[in-house]
Amino acid sequence: MYKITRIAAAAALVMAAPAMAASTYFSQFTPLASSAGPIPIGGPGEATPMTLSSPNFFQRSIADRTAQLNAGQANSGSWDMITLNETGANRGRYLFTVFETGSAGIQRHDLNTGIATTIWQSPGVAPSPTAHVAFDASYWTPWGTFVTAEESWGTQPQPYGRLFELRNPLAATSNANADFRHANAVSRVSHEGVQWDRKGNMYYIDELNGGSIYRYSSAASFADVKAGTADYFAGGTNSVLRVGDGNTANAVGSFGWVAFTDASGAGLAGAVTVVDPNGVSSVDGRATTNLAAFKGTDYQRPEDLQIKTLANGQEVMFVATTTTNEVYMINLDTEQVSIFANRNTIDLATGQTIGSALASPDNLAIDSEGNIYVIEDRNGGVDNDIWFARDLNHDGDLLDAGEGLARWASNGVQGSEFTGLYFDPFNANRAWVNIQHPNSGVDRMIEITAVPEPGTYALMLAGLA
Repeated sequence: MYKITRIAAAAALVMAAPAMAASTYFSQFTPLASSAGPIPIGGPGEATPMTLSSPNFFQRSIADRTAQLNAGQANSGSWDMITLNETGANRGRYLFTVFETGSAGIQRHDLNTGIATTIWQSPGVAPSPTAHVAFDASYWTPWGTFVTAEESWGTQPQPYGRLFELRNPLAATSNANADFRHANAVSRVSHEGVQWDRKGNMYYIDELNGGSIYRYSSAASFADVKAGTADYFAGGTNSVLRVGDGNTANAVGSFGWVAFTDASGAGLAGAVTVVDPNGVSSVDGRATTNLAAFKGTDYQRPEDLQIKTLANGQEVMFVATTTTNEVYMINLDTEQVSIFANRNTIDLATGQTIGSALASPDNLAIDSEGNIYVIEDRNGGVDNDIWFARDLNHDGDLLDAGEGLARWASNGVQGSEFTGLYFDPFNANRAWVNIQHPNSGVDRMIEITAVPEPGTYALMLAGLA
């Protein structure tokens, strides 16, 4: 009862004090010294699966696959990345996630009613040409639509590696009325992270040992796109990031963007264009950017992306590379690549380098204060953790005194992994994360909330009084 009352009071404080909306209590914690132990498979502990780094953090399951199936919802499982409707009418009401399976789909969760609905489901199952495979990306566009993409690849020609736009994400209730389109102007790769910069460029990756980092620049005016008078994906230039001549893997330093399509999205002379089993002609981004003329710098399983603005106003993008246990920072203004975090970064729990405790960084997230979180693609109940990157001066490195990585949460669900950590842009002290592909088969979406330390809470109440 005390916890429920405290959470409700804290929520009321957040709503009553808009000036404090950017402050988060998620950065106030004591680093965990080790990963969580295993929870019994299928037991009640899977509803609260995390070991959290503060007694002022709380967790609850708000959706699970068993409940969805029992409600008659198509749900193939492996829930992946998460976003909210960040703009437009009823912004902040609906959570979206996707299914990373051979029969991919999109789920929308209404935070007002607690009801989750599968609003689009692949009409085919792999290896059928009508299948949509391994949706991973889940992002709200700056103009108010939803995009997802396939983290799937195979021998060419094949039907996968596509990015899709759901143009009516709030109205769609099934395939019959979903305006769901392949954005074919974006090259085909094994997609995961997607981000937009302030100019309207879209960034994406090829999730591969030797994969590259890409930029799509729409031919349409970004202002017209946001005004609803132009189609962002009707055509645009695809480019790949290159450091030096592109032949040094995992390179840092000065970079440039090498275009391999024209402004319509068609491949330049020499680019690799394929026709898939459905008769769709597309640029093969992976094959094209391995050619000398278009060579992109190779990184080792680049996965998620996150963009923030540094204290000096420069816009930067973070990229997690799973195989090399690194997070890179790409300064989009100065065109420099640097290492943000790796196994030489300080573990704030020990004061020593983090070493093998950091393993397989995959997803990235950002809270209301601009703090970056690194989510591992590891084994629940063994070593699957979320790390908080403490960049005190927000200069884009973790090299200053008191800076480093701190274990923020750990997952105890056997056979699973954390994925999709997402911080509510309308409530600085709420976030969500998915527990994906557990041995129990019950994927879950977990809501995490943070409340003040009791002393801080009392001062806030006194101030309001």
